[in-house]
Amino acid sequence: MRLLLAEDDTSLADEVAARLRADRYAVDLSHDGEDALHLGTEGGYAAVVLDLGLPILDGVTVLSRLRAAGSRVPVIVLTARDRLADKAAAFRAGADDYLTKPFRIEELLLRLDALIRRAGGHASPRVRLGEVEIDTLTGQVEREGLQVKLTALETRITLYLAHRLDQVVSRSELTDHVYDHDHDRDFNSLEVIISRLRKKLGAGLIETVRGAGYRIGSGISG
Repeated sequence: MRLLLAEDDTSLADEVAARLRADRYAVDLSHDGEDALHLGTEGGYAAVVLDLGLPILDGVTVLSRLRAAGSRVPVIVLTARDRLADKAAAFRAGADDYLTKPFRIEELLLRLDALIRRAGGHASPRVRLGEVEIDTLTGQVEREGLQVKLTALETRITLYLAHRLDQVVSRSELTDHVYDHDHDRDFNSLEVIISRLRKKLGAGLIETVRGAGYRIGSGISG
């Protein structure tokens, strides 16, 4: 899944982005509020990690304008400001969560997973699909009780489709959410990865909807 990380401290932003990418996310970086607003309005992200102290436009302004534009993307505010007034302003602007610096990346990952899961209507981090079980919290995938070794891209694709259970996901949407913004997107490579996943997880797990995209259905039998 693709995230927007808006943080003006470039060293911190690079460090957090590297950890998020190593975990299972595609990440777009923004270092000022104007750019963050532009990307957030047009990007179709699974979630946004937003610093309050951004230059040009501050984080509260960015968030307020995103919500005014109709965006329902989950937003976690990441900031050194820990006053109640700052937290209240962020939540009134539409924040879904608030994490104060300094923070542990593991906590950010847990909070992001919970936000994305709730936005997708999933109460539990574990999704059972026939003989396959997917843990959206850890990214671990099991088939018939045995862990399946997946590449980073295979994991991203499986998790995104699992979060969009029973929904048809177009190839362009899928590539948007599994590749970073500046990465070359190749539909032929996507087909190859889907083919590998079917071999690892079973031919019936990922359905191709001709002319529309891919779908994982909740009605898969074991």
